Amino acid sequence: MDAKQQALLNRITIKPGLMGGRPTFRGLRFPVSDILELLANGLTEAEILEQHPILEQLDIQTALLYASMKVKNTAVIYAA
Repeated sequence: MDAKQQALLNRITIKPGLMGGRPTFRGLRFPVSDILELLANGLTEAEILEQHPILEQLDIQTALLYASMKVKNTAVIYAA
């Protein structure tokens, strides 16, 4: 994993009391899985960002990297 990928993954946080311990972005109440679901349902990046102003473009990029790594069973290191 290169430094850019690690920097993206540092945007993902897992906190036991937040969203049932599911991976979220930057400690927000927005799970990574929700972005993946929105993309799977055909929403564009622009539509997602417009509908969810707390998100940033890098959150979407991070969600895709996270999904790719999970599918490959690559170890994902989370931010504290």
